[in-house]
Amino acid sequence: MRARARFWTGCATSAWSRTAISAAADRAARRVPGLGVDAVVWHEIEHQTAEEAEVSASFLAFMAVATIIAAVGVLLDQPILIVGSMVVGPEFGPLAALCVGLVQRKWHLVRRSGIALGVGFPFGMLLTIGAVWSLTAAGLVDESMLLADRPLTDFIWKPDALSWVIGFLGGIAGILSLTSAKAGTLVGVLISVTTVPAAANAAVALAYGVNDEAVGSALQLVVNLAAIVAGGLLTLLLQHAVWRIVSAARHR
Repeated sequence: MRARARFWTGCATSAWSRTAISAAADRAARRVPGLGVDAVVWHEIEHQTAEEAEVSASFLAFMAVATIIAAVGVLLDQPILIVGSMVVGPEFGPLAALCVGLVQRKWHLVRRSGIALGVGFPFGMLLTIGAVWSLTAAGLVDESMLLADRPLTDFIWKPDALSWVIGFLGGIAGILSLTSAKAGTLVGVLISVTTVPAAANAAVALAYGVNDEAVGSALQLVVNLAAIVAGGLLTLLLQHAVWRIVSAARHR
């Protein structure tokens, strides 16, 4: 009898715990904007982007490696190296964190993202300038390679309206890949915009003193960064608005 009493007491306690946890979960789900699964995604993207906005040794190493790879691709006029640098480059993490911080009004996240970008790109460019000088001294590359016709990669330092369009679409796709947890899409984003390659082209041009190309590359970099942030912000704002509408409709 005592064993049976303990059994039923345990069942009642377990059932009460499940009910209490379920009630708390229901209250939390009703308080957040949008669907419950969307709330989890918002929490995850904020956590993930916050980690990627850190100026870590690995972040700087990836930035330097990506920029140097892109610099070699510029000099050799090899798009495959440009694509490789875009995949290696870690710059989308801070850019996504910047968008999330602006939408969520997390100013500390905005500040950290700005620092990561403000440190990462100059760091990669400085190391790239040193790498170009070293390769030039070793006789592996020279200024004539930069000044020669480069039909496959000269778009990197010649910004136009399409540069903004591609960057804007890249920002949209990048944020969607994060909020929908489809990380595979992120690879397509990184090979669709010219952030690291533009920084690399600017570094190579500075190393050889080709000022007009350095200015064009810097402008391309600024255009793409601005377009990515604009696309990411618009995507997050639309998602936030849609989820609020859906939440309001569910609670009528």
